[in-house]
Amino acid sequence: MRKFIVEKSFWELFPEAKIGVIVFSDIDNRIKDEEQFKEILRKAERLAMLHLPKEDFSSNDVIKVWRDAFQKFKTKKGARSSVEALLKRAHKGDPIGTINPLVDLYNSISLKYALPCGGEDIDTFVGDIRLTKANGDEPFITLGSEESAPPNKDEIVYKDDAGAICRCWNWRESVRTMLTEKTTNAFLCIELVNESRVKDLKDALGELAKLAEENLGGTYQISILDTDNREISIE
Repeated sequence: MRKFIVEKSFWELFPEAKIGVIVFSDIDNRIKDEEQFKEILRKAERLAMLHLPKEDFSSNDVIKVWRDAFQKFKTKKGARSSVEALLKRAHKGDPIGTINPLVDLYNSISLKYALPCGGEDIDTFVGDIRLTKANGDEPFITLGSEESAPPNKDEIVYKDDAGAICRCWNWRESVRTMLTEKTTNAFLCIELVNESRVKDLKDALGELAKLAEENLGGTYQISILDTDNREISIE
């Protein structure tokens, strides 16, 4: 049985973190109405501005908390959290493009709640998936590249037995495991650095799960991992 395991090396750096997970089964992720998802993203971009009350973008709490987190482990130079990248585009008025239904939905939730969201195709995993410190030799090829760019040693990564899945915690994902229109079983996560926004995390998980169920069908299971609950089955 395949598992998702958050390892001790992660909790040593982030003891208050919570990793929300939704496992989706038997979804239909084919694009049917692109305009519908564009509108969902536009609405989320407007809601995202509520999290950015300070004129200086980097001074806003939802940005600062992740920049501080990225200081605690070795990262690629210039790497930022996925939520910062989305919020920066909303802040600049640069619309987020549609990709496929499940990615569009989790991007909308990431914007609305100002929390990092990510997703992978479970059927592409090799063995268990782990959130841990990298050895530094894990193969990793991201979208738009043909060359492997392994993580730094001790970089926080998601990985399986075949290599890194997402580098710098939530910065950039591997093309090998990314969600596509052919995805039917998916692993989605929403991440919290500390315990200050637990209600937001739970609300975001519930809303994303319901949106996916309504639009893509299938079934889902929600879990939240913390220091007392460090692994779950994902199939």
